[in-house]
This record gives sequence, C-alpha cells and structure tokens, in this order.
Amino acid sequence: MAARNGVGVPRFNPSDQQIDLVFDNNRLASILYGQFDQHLAMIEKRLGVSAIARGNTVTLSGPAASLAQARRVLEGLYDRLLEGHDVAGGDVEGALRMAEAPNAQLSLPTMTESSRMRFAGISTRKKSVSARTLTQDAYIRAMDGAELVFGTGPAGTGKTYLAVAYAAAMLERGEVDRIILSRPAVEAGERLGFLPGDLKEKVDPYLRPLYDALYDMMPSEKVERGLSSGTIEVAPLAFMRGRTLAHSAIILDEAQNATSMQMKMFLTRLGEGSKMIITGDPSQIDLRPGEVSGLVEATRLLDGVDSVSIIRFTGADVVRHALVQRIVEAYERGGLEADRA
Repeated sequence: MAARNGVGVPRFNPSDQQIDLVFDNNRLASILYGQFDQHLAMIEKRLGVSAIARGNTVTLSGPAASLAQARRVLEGLYDRLLEGHDVAGGDVEGALRMAEAPNAQLSLPTMTESSRMRFAGISTRKKSVSARTLTQDAYIRAMDGAELVFGTGPAGTGKTYLAVAYAAAMLERGEVDRIILSRPAVEAGERLGFLPGDLKEKVDPYLRPLYDALYDMMPSEKVERGLSSGTIEVAPLAFMRGRTLAHSAIILDEAQNATSMQMKMFLTRLGEGSKMIITGDPSQIDLRPGEVSGLVEATRLLDGVDSVSIIRFTGADVVRHALVQRIVEAYERGGLEADRA
C-alpha cells in the first residue's frame, strides 16, 4: 500500500515518539487500514497521532499515551480480522472508545495479559457483531453469565439489537429450542382486537425492530421457517399470562411500557434452561398518568439479586449516528436542569 500523503496529520513534535507495527498478513492489513486508509485517518483525527502505512507496516508517531491507544486499536482490530470477522468504520469507532477508556474501567476479560483488547462479541453463521462501547461489552458478558438481564437506556445504544443477536446465536448453537419476542402494545391500547389481520399481523408494527435484528443475524428463509414452525414466536405481552417458558431465549422490548403487574407476570414465566433479556428506556414511558413502569420498579427491586444483571446505558453509548448521541445528551442535560429547577 502506498504511503499516506500526511494531509491533515498532526505535525511531528520533537517530544513525540515513534513506533512501527508489523502485521503478518498483507491482505488483512489492507482491510485493517480501510479503503484509501480511511480507518487510519479516523485514528489520526481522534487520537492526534500520525499513521503512515507502507505495505504491512504502520508507522505511528505522536505522544506516548496516544501511541499506546492507537496500538491497542490497531492490534485489537487485527485480532478481530484474524478470527474471521470483518472490520468496518463502526468497529473502528468502537475500538477507539475502548482504547480511550481508562484501564480501571476495562473489565478483565476485555484486556488480555498482554494488554491487547478483546471485544466481547456475538456470532452466527451469517454475521458477527462486537461490542462498540464499554457498556455494550458489559452487556454481552452479562448475557453470557446471567439468566435474567436488563438493558436500560436511550435509543441507539444497541440494547435491543444485541439482545436479539444473542438470542439468534443461542438458537443456532442449540442452547435453546426457540426464541420468544414480546413487547407491550401500549399504542394500540384496548383496540388491538379491532386491528385487521391475525395476531401476528396485529402486533407486527410494534415488533419491527426485533424482526430487523433477526433478519440481520439469520438467513431470511430460516427466520420465515422459524416463524411458521413456532421456533420463533411473536406475542404481545398480555398473551404471556399463564405460560411457563422453558428452554427459550425470551426478549421483552420496550419494557418501560409494561405495568408493574405485567412485569411481575412476565418475570415469573421464566422456565428451566431459559434466558430472559428485558430492554427499555425509562425516559420514554407511555403509560397512563399514575401507572408505575414495571421496568423501573423491577430494576429497583432486583438490583443485587443472584443471576440477575442490570446494565444501564447512557447517551455516551449511542452508536447509531454522532448526531443521535448529541441529541440524547442534550435531552439528558435538559432533564437534569429541569430536576434542579
């Protein structure tokens, strides 16, 4: 690969240091750098270093602390490529977030003994996804270890997508027999029965984000077969009453709109060999005035209970679009100012 022309690269300071990173596989090194070295450009802009690529060698120049971060990013992403996964701009952004975090904030499975970053990830035959923030990393690891996981926080943080991806991976590995997707149909209120079509057609509009994630992680024909055979089941929250959900990956999305009684009912459906993942945004409650959000109550009551993990996302975890992150943070600031007033 030709050397970069250095446009936009910080000027070399006499106090700066320089290191060379050599990657064994030229083809993977090219993918690592990105088309027209765009991944290296992202690293330069974010960390204030110079990154010059020549073949399978990258020369990094800059302050020592920034060089250490850049090295973490590049070596971590290269390890991902060696494992057979792809690297896109979002993966570089995620690696940068991880590298910029203080070591004290990185849980020990995240860092290997050689200080190389390890990204928690989810893989199916169709696609692999990796954590792009520290909270996503903790969320995936929580799903590995706990039977009941809560993921709360604003839109765009990946909490629903990662939950569905994890369920799809469990089904593919044979760890569960089926996936059950549920969501409160608050917007329809008592009129759900009057909507046209069968039950699936009535609730589909409310479950679209879950379907999108399923089709992203599994071949479309497998999703369709699963829906037809009942291996993938879609049902509104109200239809869960009286059931025991065993050997299943169970997801309740938009759980902030479940009432206190609905949430208790849903939680007690958990059966043998199952994993339950509950997601929602406590700042987007659509319940009638005076009704208690089951999500808010459950995360308060179950905090610290064995086999229950509660992961709280913030605006800093938004991975959708940079503007979405700024919008969420602006609303969070506005909420704090309103609380003080």
